Amino acid sequence: MRIADVRVTPIAFRDPPLLNVVGVHEPWALRSIIEVELEDGRVGLGESYGDQDILAHLDQVKGTLVGLSPFDLNGLTRAVYARVGTEPDLAASFKPAGDKTRASVLAAFEVAFLDLQGQVLGLPLYELLGGRVRERVPYSAYLFYKFKQHKDDPGYPADDWGEVLTHDQLVDEARRMVDAYGFGSIKLKAGVFEPDFEIESIRALRRAFPKAPLRIDPNGGWSVETTRRLMPQLSEPGLLEYLEDPVETIPGMGEVAKFSPLPLATNMCTVAFGHIPESIRLNAVQVILSDHHYWGGLRATQQLAMIGRTFGIGISMHSNSHMGISLAAMTHVGATIPNLTYASDTHYPWQEDEVIEGGKLAIEGGCVEPPKGPGLGVTLDRKALARLHQNFLDCGIRKRDDAAEMRKYDPTWSSARPRF
Repeated sequence: MRIADVRVTPIAFRDPPLLNVVGVHEPWALRSIIEVELEDGRVGLGESYGDQDILAHLDQVKGTLVGLSPFDLNGLTRAVYARVGTEPDLAASFKPAGDKTRASVLAAFEVAFLDLQGQVLGLPLYELLGGRVRERVPYSAYLFYKFKQHKDDPGYPADDWGEVLTHDQLVDEARRMVDAYGFGSIKLKAGVFEPDFEIESIRALRRAFPKAPLRIDPNGGWSVETTRRLMPQLSEPGLLEYLEDPVETIPGMGEVAKFSPLPLATNMCTVAFGHIPESIRLNAVQVILSDHHYWGGLRATQQLAMIGRTFGIGISMHSNSHMGISLAAMTHVGATIPNLTYASDTHYPWQEDEVIEGGKLAIEGGCVEPPKGPGLGVTLDRKALARLHQNFLDCGIRKRDDAAEMRKYDPTWSSARPRF
């Protein structure tokens, strides 16, 4: 039972004009769909980033996987390590984000290998990962300030979420998400406006949702001193569940931890296993938002969770604009992690398109149940794949650039951080 073919198809799908610390989302989000096909025709699926650099690395590796067994995950790892990157597993440095390319390439193919393993054995993917500890995985409403519509794209339809630039508009956005999907937790993507304005938005959300856990994520947009000034407001009793990435480095988060009574969460500074010792030494983070796309896959996510159990670090999951293959993978692994202590992020409600048969996966009561069936439990809608690939060919975007998009609105815009 060997791999006969590996295909990587870049896609583009509509994305709303969501605001963040570096700018605004472009009209099209990029992803890649990975297919690993066995000699008997069974196909395992993966999903990853779709910018030109990651596509080049995926293409560099894919041909070397032909002939491997889908159970040979060490063989997969050797193939990726031989062709992508030379840095040790420290993500190159302690600079924000570091170099996550090799782990991202490994993760893209690992999910497809695991999907095939489940199909061959007739088992859902969570069984291969040790069995589930929860029936459904909780997710959080992911709120953004946003423009009404994209600029300079006259053929691109406005989304029906409308403009969200005021506290009341943000509360309306939250109500719509909670009513539609039943989310119990709410997260605000911050770093867009002056921090005091955004804290007022959080207070408005608290009044509207008195029992919901709230989080705020400035994406490293604040300085340590700004965070110090804001801490009396942020730490008002019952306001926040945790504070995510107020500053953008491990040492900076360590400084904030010295005066913060709130748990500090990250998906920006602690992004590789080699970052964990320094993070623990400085007590820089108390919650890590894993992301199997750049931590190295689903098994690596479980390994990270075990380290979290060892050192008392809470675990959640990070999200970017994604399709149902990613959500299925997140949900399968999330179902197996005992210390998934916080509802996970997902952009899924913001996405209109889908690439899997049957349309979008259901989010009910704020949770997703692992899709039924062997492996991931999802299959490709090939007509949708062809349509979304044509979007990629036509859209002209090859690398995400929120800052360049923002300069269409404000030519003086700079995404330098800290902003405040």
